[in-house]
Amino acid sequence: MTVKKRYFLSFLSFLSFLSFLPFLPFLPFPMYKIQTLNNISLRGLERLPRDRYEVASELVRPDALLVRSADVHAIEIPASVLAVARAGAGTNNIPVAKLSQRGIPVFNSPGANANAVKELVLAGLFLAARNICQAWDYVRKLEGDDHALESAMEQGKKKFVGYELPGRTLGVVGLGAIGVEVANAALHLGMKVMGYDPQITVQRAWQLSSGVEQALSLDDLFARSDVVTVHVPLNDQTRGLVNASRISLMRKGSAVLNFARGQIVDEAAVLAGLDSGQLSAYVCDFPTNAVRAHARVVALPHLGASTGEAEENCAIMAADTLREFLENGNVRYSVNFPEAVLPRAGVSRLAIANANVPNMVGQISTCLAEARLNIADLLNKSRGDIAYTLLDTDAPIGQEVVVKLRAIPGVLSARLI
Repeated sequence: MTVKKRYFLSFLSFLSFLSFLPFLPFLPFPMYKIQTLNNISLRGLERLPRDRYEVASELVRPDALLVRSADVHAIEIPASVLAVARAGAGTNNIPVAKLSQRGIPVFNSPGANANAVKELVLAGLFLAARNICQAWDYVRKLEGDDHALESAMEQGKKKFVGYELPGRTLGVVGLGAIGVEVANAALHLGMKVMGYDPQITVQRAWQLSSGVEQALSLDDLFARSDVVTVHVPLNDQTRGLVNASRISLMRKGSAVLNFARGQIVDEAAVLAGLDSGQLSAYVCDFPTNAVRAHARVVALPHLGASTGEAEENCAIMAADTLREFLENGNVRYSVNFPEAVLPRAGVSRLAIANANVPNMVGQISTCLAEARLNIADLLNKSRGDIAYTLLDTDAPIGQEVVVKLRAIPGVLSARLI
């Protein structure tokens, strides 16, 4: 073979390669628009490459929303939005049910702020056990010279006698990322620890120390604990979880810690417990006018995740999760969609959200078969009323197929990735 012919054949091979490029799953790169509704840590935004992502607080037709504390209930979510991600754990500020009906996943950042909250809970334990805030306030209000100050302190400190933590029992309600870390840390402080979470995941169960005793019920936990700390989301089942009935089961002089959500605790019941002596302290991260002025309440201004490290970790996790969904359709850490992760195996990929009813996968497959498309790989997962399908094909998928899929009754969203 002559050198000229060899070069000519190489050139033909190169042209053939170029003709195939449009069908590769990662080319051409689309440009995604991410609208931020709060200031998001730069460390998180750096996870979204500038050549593929436009990130701004005001955008026309955004592909996704990235939020911290902004009230998403109060805004009109554009039809272009494919996903909403929160750089934090709770999603009470996001209309999850409404977005589910549109086939839009809502992501959060579970565990990213767990260490920050754990440290504050431990601080709350010490504040409650040793009456530190009340003692500090007492000293701050003293008057006179140093001699008068010393005399007053000697007389007054008797009012702030507390107790030590070793041997006391901590009841942990909710054994997610934060609850597990709190439980394990309390064991290292010499406390006895009881935990209650009928929905604990396998992952968290592996992380939980074997020294944590399982409570048989919530009432069992309250009856046997000196301090109860709650780490559950706010929903219809957890609203008012700490109530008068359960407080009455606790040992006299017990304490309640709430670094989860304010309405998990019945404030009127807590105040009654404090006034009667049934409770010695209530430490919370959600002050209201009803509780903040009580002498036995330590109310903090929602400091749980207020560390630079936590904000960075949450932003990084939210950005990574959002990018994986937009670019590959994979779902991790969603509060309304099932976890669904499928490695790329074909030329084109479809991501379809639909009502969790029979024969949806069959209808989707039929639609592809009619377009003479072969399925290379498929993953179908469900969660409650939502089902989600990731599907790879051996050949390019035309937009007309996506239109037909969206027309299937029960399909909430369908997109070509």
